[in-house]
Amino acid sequence: MQEQINENLKKIETWKRIIFMLVFAAIDSLVKLLLWLVILLQVGSVMFTGDANANILNFGRSLSTYHYHILLFLTFNTEQLPFPFSDWNETAKLELLGKQ
Repeated sequence: MQEQINENLKKIETWKRIIFMLVFAAIDSLVKLLLWLVILLQVGSVMFTGDANANILNFGRSLSTYHYHILLFLTFNTEQLPFPFSDWNETAKLELLGKQ
């Protein structure tokens, strides 16, 4: 058992993933902040114009998709790195690990 743990700790792929996870955890915090800004802008748009702003809707959808992709990566549901290491809206095409 101890040998298996030692082997796992020596894998460079594991350490690379941990570093990427830390980077994307920080990026995720910024994305959440941006999502709250989008929410507030949409509330303002609805209050002042009576309608949601189409440009903000599209940006919010795109940002939410990116946030989802980061969460899938952080929870080991995918090995595909989120943007900027893949296309912006690659989440729809992700091949998830494990059984569905």
